Amino acid sequence: MKKRLAVLTSGGDAPGMNAAIRAVVRAGLHLGYDVVGIHEGYKGLLSANCRLLTARDVGGIIQQGGTILGSARCPEFKLDSGVQQARTVLEAAEIRGLVVIGGNGSQTGAAALAATGFPVVGIASTIDNDLLGTEISIGVDSALNVALEAIDRIKITASSHHRAFLVEVMGRNCGYLALAAGIAGGAEAIVMPEIEMEPQVVIDLFREAYQRGKSHAIGVVAEGAPYNAAKLAQYCNAQKDHVGFDLRVVTLGHVQRGGAPGGFDRLLATRFGVAAIECLDQDVTGVLVGLQKGQIVSTPYALVSGKTKGIDQSLVRMIGMLDA
Repeated sequence: MKKRLAVLTSGGDAPGMNAAIRAVVRAGLHLGYDVVGIHEGYKGLLSANCRLLTARDVGGIIQQGGTILGSARCPEFKLDSGVQQARTVLEAAEIRGLVVIGGNGSQTGAAALAATGFPVVGIASTIDNDLLGTEISIGVDSALNVALEAIDRIKITASSHHRAFLVEVMGRNCGYLALAAGIAGGAEAIVMPEIEMEPQVVIDLFREAYQRGKSHAIGVVAEGAPYNAAKLAQYCNAQKDHVGFDLRVVTLGHVQRGGAPGGFDRLLATRFGVAAIECLDQDVTGVLVGLQKGQIVSTPYALVSGKTKGIDQSLVRMIGMLDA
């Protein structure tokens, strides 16, 4: 029997996950392995919900959003007993290595499994873009472009009706999507968890835009900010005479996670998937595959697990320069 490797997706879905699954399966087959797909993330791993995947099983999925393997919450895997059970299941299925495609929480779980001595390689995949060990994760570029398309459309309506809009984007406790979408979308205000901003500052920025003769104002708000879009709107509407514009709120939510991945994410996911299989084939395990300075790299879990990266301060410095 051929040596077996396995792959699972965990946590929130991200555009490009299927492209990564496809690359893992086909690269594994190319190197002479059987590849097992584990359904429903760590929950499926604990219940041995898995099957062999063929090249045809992953045909035609590179352009699909979401994940064909599914994902599910698994509180049991946060316990040492759950991690040990996972290893027992993998060894009983004669699986020699596991690829985990997911974000921060998923990779923390992968690191715990790797700490037992089982060969694990992670692939950075989260629209939050908060993982250490990679400059950008699978799904970020596609989610950003969805946010930008929405902002561009909202701006047209805002200009037509002389309104201000607060556009709330995803990202959990990381403000990267808000920061990048705000800069690229020409927002008047950007609100993030990493930088304290009082509601009055947003009112002042909108008021200044109004006084400069602008026909609209856009604020991009990260969902994890202390004042999210709903709270900001409540504050602003209580002082609407000082805003200048009539104010509306748009929450993009899960729209950003769905849909087809763009070209960048399809290529990034493919590169990550191939690299993950090559790591397992070369006995380089307990690492997270990511992108740094244009190169695919692997970073030990000890350096990245349970940690998050901050936002790019060079982008933050741009905000004040671009106001006009």
